[in-house]
Order: sequence, then structure tokens, then C-alpha cells
Amino acid sequence: RDEAGEGPWAARLWLTCKSLAPGTLERIADTVADRVRVPWFAGAVKINVSLVPPLVLLPVFLHVAALHFLLGLVILTSLPVLVLWYYYLTHRRKERTLFFLSLGLFSLGYMYYVFLQEVVPRGHVGSSQVVALTCGLILMLAALSRAKKDPGYLPIPASNEKSSHQGLPNKSVRGSSNGLRGVTMSGTAGGRAVNGEAKGYSRMSAGEPEGVKKDWCAKCQLVRPARAGHCRLCGRCVRRLDHHCVWINSCVGEQNHQAFILALSFFMLTSVYGITLTLHTICRGRTPFVALFYCPGAYSDYSSALSFTCVWYCAIVTAGMGYILVIQLLNISYNVTEREARLALRDNTGREWPLPIGLPSPTPFLRGRCLGCLSRD
Repeated sequence: RDEAGEGPWAARLWLTCKSLAPGTLERIADTVADRVRVPWFAGAVKINVSLVPPLVLLPVFLHVAALHFLLGLVILTSLPVLVLWYYYLTHRRKERTLFFLSLGLFSLGYMYYVFLQEVVPRGHVGSSQVVALTCGLILMLAALSRAKKDPGYLPIPASNEKSSHQGLPNKSVRGSSNGLRGVTMSGTAGGRAVNGEAKGYSRMSAGEPEGVKKDWCAKCQLVRPARAGHCRLCGRCVRRLDHHCVWINSCVGEQNHQAFILALSFFMLTSVYGITLTLHTICRGRTPFVALFYCPGAYSDYSSALSFTCVWYCAIVTAGMGYILVIQLLNISYNVTEREARLALRDNTGREWPLPIGLPSPTPFLRGRCLGCLSRD
């Protein structure tokens, strides 16, 4: 059966309660995603369908959650579960997706819109506070834009560019999913063709020592320098690879680790400040922490209910981002990357609690090792 006939065939099996062959639904989903295009002057433009669900479902869910306390409880509990489920689904399939980046950016924009439309008109938020919140949002977006750039891709030898392209895990999203640089061969990392002897990333000969063989990347056909790693999602080796972050749809490495930490920090400060201003407005006379759990007038009108629902949504997201930031800071204090910590846990040379660490004791900030982990040397 070809792709055109697989959909009706699968529908007939489903209607007759017969089992589908493994991978049938995935192939149907890939076919549908490939057919979603919009007319344009230079020809039909393919639309990444993973961008659409956050734009449509997030406002719907939040507005429904604002109708009643119980609806809010069910929806705000279900949203993190659904996001985690989709994360594990894409992680298992080793696919890159713009869903999480779209969800994050649209959440920021929509929360800011609700703040300006529902909270500021009540008259309890001053102009200076709005300016401060806006500046925090701009700084966070600027740091995010920098974090989206080249994480430190190792240049691929010119003779291996073609084979490297063929070895990427997901050809359908290879050219567009990263947003700025992606894993294409344009930009500072990929546009420079280097020969086999350049910058120490040479081909491995048969007589190389075991240490060199251990650092050899068969996918990129180069010898990785110390602390570099190969990302299976990007299909590239990255200097001092920390991890592949789905929220920026890119790797975190030597070149963008500082910007990644800054983006998380600005997000935490801006989000907590926005939550505090909103709770002070809709729950007068109570501290933000108490108002978060006890605000009798929150559902007295729909505007207050929507604002209170968005506060709880922001609190859930902030808790998740706070966890990521804490893990990053702890890793820095130990002078390890997230990749090294996971490898230490896999090799039984680290511990699980409070986080996977490959060193017997922390390397404190007083020794300056935290700066060494973020330096580009």
C-alpha cells in the first residue's frame, strides 16, 4: 500500500476492530503533517503542525478553567501531565519538535496580554511596575535569542558533509526545526569546510591510541575534544555539550550556556514579579503566598477568575523552570555538565540524590570552579 491508501485502509481496520501494524499511526501522522501547506507566491509552504496546538488549545483551556474552581483544578492538573506525555513520546521517537518552543513563547505572550487587559486596568499596578515587567520580558527574550544560536557545533570535515547529512535522525525537520541555525551547514559552525587535519578534529587512523578511539564520533567522522558530545537529535557534535533542551529546540553547549542560564534567571524574576503584582491586585490585603492558596474573591467575576487561573498556570511553569535552573546551578557548582552527570549515573560513578553527580563532593563556588564550567576556554 502507498501513503495515499494507508489512511483509508487503517480506518477500515479500526472500524472492524482489527489491530494495526506497528508504526501505522506514526506513518499516517507523518503523511498528514507533510500535506499541511498554505499557498504562497513562490509555491506552497509547509506548515509545522507542532506550532498549532499551543496557539489554539492554551487560550481555550485557560478560559474554560476560569469558569469554575473544579474545572480549573482538573485542567491545571492535566496540562503538565499532557506536556510530559508528549515530551516522552517525542523523546522516544528521537524527533525534534517546535511544540515546546511554541508553547513557551506563546505562554509568555498570552500571559503578558492577560496582565495588560485584565490586571492593569484595575488601577492597582503603576506605570513603573509595568515598565519593569516589560523590561524583564525583553531581557529574557534577548537572552533566549542568544541561547538559540550556535551552541558550539564542531565543524564537520568537508569530505564527510554528505554522509553526515544522511545520518541525521529526522530528515523531515532537519532544515527548519531549529529556527535560527538548525543543523544545516549554514552559519558559523556548519558553513566552514575544514580538512581532515584542521583544528585537531582529524580523521582517526588505525594506529591511534585507545583514548583517541574513545573520543571518535562515527557519525560526524571526527575526534571530539574533551567534554564534547554528540547530540542524536541535532545530529552534530557540540563543544562541552550539556544537554538538548526542548524548550529552545537546540543544544546547550559551550557557546550558549551562559545565555541559557541568563534566560532562565530573567524568566524566574519576571514570572515571580508578575505573579506577585497580579495577586496583590485580585486578592487585596493578603501576601502572595497566602493569596495563591486562599483568595475568596478570585471567582467573583470572570476577569478575576481568568487572572487567578493564569497565575496558577504561571506558578506551575515557574516551578518547572526553577527546577531546571537549580539543577543547572548545582551542576555548575560541581563543575560537571548535565551530560557528564547522566553518564556518571549510568556508569555507577555518581549518585541519584540530590542529583546525578560524578564527583564525591561538591566543588564550591569559593574555588571559582563554577566560572570555569561556564568559560569558553
